[in-house]
Amino acid sequence: MATPRLSDLENEAWQGFLYAHDRVWREIEAGIAPLGVSMAEYSVLSLLGRAGRSGMRMSELARDRLMSTGGLTRLADRLERRGLVERQRAAGDGRGYVAVLTPDGRNLLRKAWKKQHADVRRLFLDRLDDDDLHALTRIWSRLGPESDEEASLR
Repeated sequence: MATPRLSDLENEAWQGFLYAHDRVWREIEAGIAPLGVSMAEYSVLSLLGRAGRSGMRMSELARDRLMSTGGLTRLADRLERRGLVERQRAAGDGRGYVAVLTPDGRNLLRKAWKKQHADVRRLFLDRLDDDDLHALTRIWSRLGPESDEEASLR
């Protein structure tokens, strides 16, 4: 029985992606670690920062963060204990909850954004030209969940 294998080109592309992802991720993680925030926590804080003062429903946070609702609840519990987020009943239906950043959460996020932005620029953006960025944008859109839906319609 033959085992499926990647071609040399496919393997080089795949291994390159994995290496670049791991390297950039680790360096960004190390950069924000002195702020006392993990990458998972930063990701949630960042989503809440972009959502503004109205916050985000917990279910939307879980979906956008690609986490289970249970995993997000545990992460939100930790952030809430640290005074970085608070959960409020969702306006309108009262069944769900919305997470919002506290003033301390916004302050920490500003510091983390500043560090993360500098690291992303140094490790990623400054190494690519506009043609590279356009190509990556095209590639990422082909690998996103929207393209999964399009492929299933074919």
